[in-house]
Amino acid sequence: MERQTLANRIEHIYEIMRAEGLSILDYVEQLSWMLFLKILSDREEDRKLKAELRGERYRPVIKEEYLFHNWPKRFGVDSLKKVKDVKAFYDFIANELWPYLSSLGGSDELNKIGEIFSNVTLKVHDPHNLLEIFQNLEDIRTDEEDTQIMSQLYEETLMLMGREGGAAGEYYTPRPIVRFMVKVVDPKIGETVFDPFCGSGGFLVEAYNHMYEQAKTAEDLRKLEKAFHGQELKSQPYLIANMNTLLHGVNAKLVKTDTFSEDLHNPGELYDVILTNPPFGGKIKESNLQNLIVRTRSTELAALQYVMRKVKPGGKVGIVLPDGVLSNVTKAYVRVRKDLLEKNNVFAIVSLPQGAFANISPKGGSGPKTSLLFFERGKPTKEIWYYELVPPNGKNYTRANPIKDEDLNDALQKFEAWKKYLETGDEEWKKKALSENSWIVSIDDVKERDYDLSARNPNRKLTIEYPAPEEIITSLEEKEKRISELLAEIKSVLGEKP
Repeated sequence: MERQTLANRIEHIYEIMRAEGLSILDYVEQLSWMLFLKILSDREEDRKLKAELRGERYRPVIKEEYLFHNWPKRFGVDSLKKVKDVKAFYDFIANELWPYLSSLGGSDELNKIGEIFSNVTLKVHDPHNLLEIFQNLEDIRTDEEDTQIMSQLYEETLMLMGREGGAAGEYYTPRPIVRFMVKVVDPKIGETVFDPFCGSGGFLVEAYNHMYEQAKTAEDLRKLEKAFHGQELKSQPYLIANMNTLLHGVNAKLVKTDTFSEDLHNPGELYDVILTNPPFGGKIKESNLQNLIVRTRSTELAALQYVMRKVKPGGKVGIVLPDGVLSNVTKAYVRVRKDLLEKNNVFAIVSLPQGAFANISPKGGSGPKTSLLFFERGKPTKEIWYYELVPPNGKNYTRANPIKDEDLNDALQKFEAWKKYLETGDEEWKKKALSENSWIVSIDDVKERDYDLSARNPNRKLTIEYPAPEEIITSLEEKEKRISELLAEIKSVLGEKP
């Protein structure tokens, strides 16, 4: 199906949902479970065909009668477009299929299906509308071409959802930033990748794309099947992450849980790579405070502690943090940063400009001022490479001028030189890592600043433009005249002669 045709089909579905009074957050949620059932059905058809060709017995993951492609049969037709009894169709979805799916369990796949349908509700209440939506989905193929187009459309909708729904921190990180972080951390086949605050699953998708390009053998592909893990607290982003990873072909093990409920004094499974954008501005529940090494109500500071203890020794972390985490002078923040630097090699910090999140920021805001922090566990920090990203052409990032992949090319090029220096010790590579926007800070300098890690570009001169002397004199004369006038008015009111 052509991209425009598919886009028009999805837009029509959104129009139907809009008529139901749903928001863009609801569009994505409802489309997600609907597409989930369509893709599950198509893949089961493929599994059945392969089993028959091999002469093996086919065992469906759910009852065959509940697979999407078998729905028309119960109404005595061969296509949903021929279904006439809209009330019976609605009753089937709401009162038979839904209870069945939400009750599933017993295996990882069935548990996932059961959890999804236990935590989401059917929000399309008009039987005609529900049938029309599924009629529009029926002939969308989930072959490679249609799935690729659908994944792109889905990503575009996620970006809009983060903006319109006021959920930028929960659902969506701008993809140029995600791809840059993946390239810096550079996960390899055979490594596990974890996002403890996975939102829509963007880090897992981009890490998969990065690692898929490295695959050379069937064994490499089998390793990729077990590489990706994510956690999400809220039902809506959990459903969306499942759908997003499914559309992109990522076999991710996603768990719906409160990440902060894990005791960091005795952490469970550790991972080779952690890539994440944690929630900003939230509050840690009272019952979870005991799980932290350094008690804090701040979700972002708790998230930094979490990734420090969930990455394997020798493993790497890339995390988005608000600048306050790098500079806050209160004891908890200083203690965590000190621990970070003494037990981990913070090898890079990239300062993003205000507006980097503007294209997904709700209510037209510029988004939070953030930095990207990268570290490797197990080695103390000696030097930190900094990069200050400056929007090209002197234009600030806005919704109309969002951050682009090419804007980060220079940062990536300079980082690659820094990486070469760390690997070889060759001073020539170190020189290539330096520029007007990049510099190196020693651990001794960081300690003198009380472990303040905020980016302070020494190459950027502070310029203050002073007005000409005659302008200052004119301004002072005008102010003096105005003061005299005001004094005269006051004296007049008091009955005094001016």
